[in-house]
Amino acid sequence: MTTPHPTPTLRERKKQRTREALSETAIRMFLERGYDAVSVAEIAAAAGVSKPTLFRYFAAKEDLVLHRFADHEDEAARVVVGRAEGETPLGALRRNFLEGLGRRDPVTGLCDHPAVLAYQRLLYGTPQLVARLYGYQERSENALAGALGGPELAARLAAGQIVAVQRILAQENGRRIAAGESADQVEADAVRAAELGFGQLEAGIGAPAAPGARLTE
Repeated sequence: MTTPHPTPTLRERKKQRTREALSETAIRMFLERGYDAVSVAEIAAAAGVSKPTLFRYFAAKEDLVLHRFADHEDEAARVVVGRAEGETPLGALRRNFLEGLGRRDPVTGLCDHPAVLAYQRLLYGTPQLVARLYGYQERSENALAGALGGPELAARLAAGQIVAVQRILAQENGRRIAAGESADQVEADAVRAAELGFGQLEAGIGAPAAPGARLTE
């Protein structure tokens, strides 16, 4: 049941390019000088825009860094909605995570590119950014719960468990890479861990308690 994405308009594409330019400028400056040492006014000046213009694109300084997560915020929900005919929501999410490991997607934690590692040190080493990240995770859970359907509480519980499993898997992969292992060295264990995590979800969650989207059947 695939859902096509509408083609963005020229104006939307221009706005997206501006957001990306502002975000990348900010991240570069934060990496060079430290998050607290760089002001929003300095970022705006470096990007060639006014401070009010920057705030039209980003509500807070933290969002300049977390923009890289924007495409992933509703990823789980999109995977569920766009899954193949006959594929369960949980099966689709397992497949998507395993494919992410294979392509070294940074959100899986299995990425040892120096630029990605530097970004992760910035993100997880800055308390303001970690606090802001919780909001992104909550919105991801809410979007996934909506895609799963069924009773609201059951869907929220399932979504919370799925997001938690993916987060823990990514953290474990990232921990090992930060300790000096390469992505290639970690990959086999990462795949086994993902199969374990999603297997536990399948055994423990089952399906929602009333008619709606079923996770495993």
